[in-house]
Formats: sequence, structure tokens, C-alpha cells
Amino acid sequence: MNRGDERNGAQLRELDRAHVWHPFTPHSAYADDDPLMVVAGEGHYLIDADGRRYLDGVSSLWCNLFGHRRPEIDQAIREQLDRIAHATFLGNATAPAVTLAKRLVDKAPAGLTRVFYSDNGSTAVEVALKMALQYWQQADGGAQKQRNAFLTFGNAYHGDTIGSVSLGGIDLFHERYRPLLFPTIQAPSPGVAGCAQALEALVSRLGHTLAAIVLEPGLQGAAGMVTQPAGFTRRVRELADRAGALLVLDEVAVGFGRSGQLFASNKEGVAPDLLCLAKGMTGGYLPMAATLTTERIFLAFLGHPSEGRTFFHGHTYTGNPLAAAAAHATLDIFEQTDLLAELPGKVARLATLLDALRVLPAVGDIRQYGLAAGIELMADRETGTSYPAVERRGMQVCGAARRRGVFLRPLGDVVVVMPPLTLTDEELAMLVRVVHESITEVCGAPVAVTA
Repeated sequence: MNRGDERNGAQLRELDRAHVWHPFTPHSAYADDDPLMVVAGEGHYLIDADGRRYLDGVSSLWCNLFGHRRPEIDQAIREQLDRIAHATFLGNATAPAVTLAKRLVDKAPAGLTRVFYSDNGSTAVEVALKMALQYWQQADGGAQKQRNAFLTFGNAYHGDTIGSVSLGGIDLFHERYRPLLFPTIQAPSPGVAGCAQALEALVSRLGHTLAAIVLEPGLQGAAGMVTQPAGFTRRVRELADRAGALLVLDEVAVGFGRSGQLFASNKEGVAPDLLCLAKGMTGGYLPMAATLTTERIFLAFLGHPSEGRTFFHGHTYTGNPLAAAAAHATLDIFEQTDLLAELPGKVARLATLLDALRVLPAVGDIRQYGLAAGIELMADRETGTSYPAVERRGMQVCGAARRRGVFLRPLGDVVVVMPPLTLTDEELAMLVRVVHESITEVCGAPVAVTA
């Protein structure tokens, strides 16, 4: 066996630099960041090749809900391995994924009856876009084929497939692939004053060309941890209904407890036409995603094969039994523990701890949604002046946190805090204390006031 366990950190980093191309990583600076080389995990901690432990403050990119080596999920995967690891889901079925679909439908907002599996958040959104576009081409005899525009918000990020990236307002992605993209219009970010009025005007202008509104409910994650005012998701649902358009809720990041409830859409009593799930769906163990939709949409795809109404989309590992077993175990944990009942208290505790960071002059804003937060660093918060991008203050703060035993990853100069849902009060306090110390080290301490 040659898994790398027998190599030390320096040897693994040498191989890494020589052969690996990392996602979202500027490799000109990568080696200087002294990348973490993980070989094991235990509870809420990552363990590197040299035996050092780090509190996983971002849940391994927002998906590891309960920490590492959770016994219930480990056991579910082992038991599934004794049956079968994979069989195709194309025109075929496997038992764990079929029973999982029933459980997801039972827990999802009312009206969602069908589950289409894929591999990750990007593909879950891609599926929703393709379904929405084809739905309008086929519903009511194709009378509404002109509905081909999608409406999203601000600097949105919904994934990296060509379809999902077309929803983004991030110019680095959007402009590069513009010739291939779905027609998409960006409304102002929900965090911007006047967004609701601007959104209403856009919906009115698009009229019968609007296929769907796509929204991350409650929190735009990769856009910079931008939070939305209470009631915003309900307002978007009302506008979609008024326009006769579909509503797609992207809960890839905020689903499965992150909002404080199992699904963020539950917080405002909103039922979408399509719901995108991924990340925490398997407890952070295996790649699996789902796009849930209504019977109304499903029925528009029925017809004799010769009619060409079939949804021709799929992935090799769709409905993978091992991933489905992990997802079942994840739902079991929610059902068999008091985790959901305890989350509001943890959310309030995090808010109290974060409030202490406001004394730091470099903290321009703190945005929290459920058990997730973004701490935005600014050179001058009075004027809203950002640090020069070349200084990479967010990455410097995360480096300082790692030296203190906490692993974090920023979004530019927004330090993201998105810990496992099962973090203890003591670990939560440690996490925020380390963020405080790290910002102080990199950006400076508060100026002492003397009498």
C-alpha cells in the first residue's frame, strides 16, 4: 500500500509541488503558504503528516457536519461495502439511493416529490437549470419556449460547471465563459439596500422570458458571506409566482442544519420548485448531491421515448450506494440526537463571541447566518477602504490561525468561520479567540484609550 502514510510532511509537500494542480489555488504563491498536508482526522480536528492537530474551523469546505470519523457514518459505509460499492443508476436503481429519495422528500419543503442525484453542488445547480429550461420548452405543448432567462443576485456563485457558472456575477469566471452561458441577469445583492425594489423591476422587465429565479436562501456563501434580511426568500417566492417563473433554491452550503434548521427554506416557510442539495448531505464523507423538484415539473418530461422529452443528463456515480449509505447515516444523526434542538443556542453563542471582534480596527463587518460567519477585513472601516489585494490579509490571518492550531480558509479578505455543527462551547470559544489573536497579529490591535 502506498497511501503516503509512511512519508513525512516535507516529502509529501515536495511531491505535491511537483505533481498536483489544486483548485482555486494560485500556484505562484502556494508553496509559500506552507500548505497543510492532512493524513488523518479525529473528532473536530485535522491531523497533519507531522502529527500536529488543527481544529477544522471550516468543516473541510463547509461539508463535514459532525467532525471526522463519526462512528455512525463509518459503520454505515462499512456495512454497505459488504453488499456493493457501486452499480449504475442509469435506467437502473440501487436500494440505498431509492430509500434515501423517500427520506429526502419527507423532510424537504412541501410539494417536492422527485429526487435527481448527481455528484456535487455545481452539478446539482446545473441539473436544476437544465430542468427549468427544458421544462418550459415542453410544458403546455411548448407554448412558453421563450422563457430562457435566469435571474440571480449580485456577486453570486453557484458552481463551476458551464451552466452554474453562468449564474455568477464574479467577472473572473463569468467573462471568461460568456459565449457558452445561459442568458442571466444579476439583481443587486440581497444585502444591498433597495435590492427588493430593483428585483421587482427586473422581474417586471423580463416578463414572460423569465424561466427561473435562482437564490441561495439566507446567505450568499462564496460571494463573501453576504446575509439577507428576514423575509427576503418569501419575497422572492412571491415575485417568481407573480411572473409565472420557477424558483430554484441553492442550499448546497446552507442545507442540512447550517441555517439552524434542517433546510434554510424551512426558516421562512418557502417551498421552491427546485431545491439543490450537496456538501453536508453525506456528512462530508463522499461526493453526492440531489436536485429535488415537483411532480408538475417531472410530468412535463414524460412521453414516449420517440418524443424526445426525456431528461438526457446523468453521471457515472449517480446514486452511488456508498454515498447513499453515508447520507442515510447523516439523516439518522439528525433524527436520533438533539443536534437540531441545540443549534439555536450554538448560533446565539457564536454571535456573542463574534461581537467581541468588533473592537479590532481591521474588522470592517461581521456577517452571520446560523452557524456560519464572515469577518471582513478592511484597511479603513470608516471609509470602507479595502486592503490592497496583493497583501492577501485574509490568507495571512488564516496562516496565523493555523500556527495557533485552527484551520481556516478565507474568501479574499473575508475570514470564514463555518465549523462542524457539533462543535462544543469550549471549541467555539477557542475558534473565535484564535481568530481575534490572528487578526491582531496581522492587522494590529485596538488603540488603547487613556483617561
